[in-house]
Amino acid sequence: MAGMKEHYATFARYNAWANRRLYDAAAQLSDADYRADRGAFFKSMHGTLNHLLTADWVWMHRFTGEGPSPTRLDAIHHDTLPGLRAAREAEDRRIIGYIDSLTEQKLAGTISYRRVSTPEEFVQPLAPALAHFFNHQAHHRGQAHTILCSFGRRDLVLDLLFFQREAEAGRA
Repeated sequence: MAGMKEHYATFARYNAWANRRLYDAAAQLSDADYRADRGAFFKSMHGTLNHLLTADWVWMHRFTGEGPSPTRLDAIHHDTLPGLRAAREAEDRRIIGYIDSLTEQKLAGTISYRRVSTPEEFVQPLAPALAHFFNHQAHHRGQAHTILCSFGRRDLVLDLLFFQREAEAGRA
């Protein structure tokens, strides 16, 4: 069985792959549809994609002590999809680089951080925090997928198994 590092390296690459596919689909929406409140937690595709970047910045700052550390989870950092996509792609590269830099020993360590919404400090093992990090991304990508479906876009595939098959065939 693969070690934890390989497990998280797969998720980092899956995350970038899924984000590319999601942004490709979002780019097919009209600007009005892209910004329309569709009842998702962060309302629109625009709000949801901004939240995903925000949360990734928050967690990556917790993991590395570097990069942006937003103070609001609903912040809009980029008002245009191209600007948001460029920031997303840069963050996905940073995530892959961070995961690739980890050793099994570091994965067995802990992190300390404060939540965005409350002042208390938390200490937790890194590996479960990474599990949450990648699960959170999948959760909100699922909401973005639902937004796309509400506009009749049912062709987007984001399944991990699909990524794994593409990666194995050298197409991911």
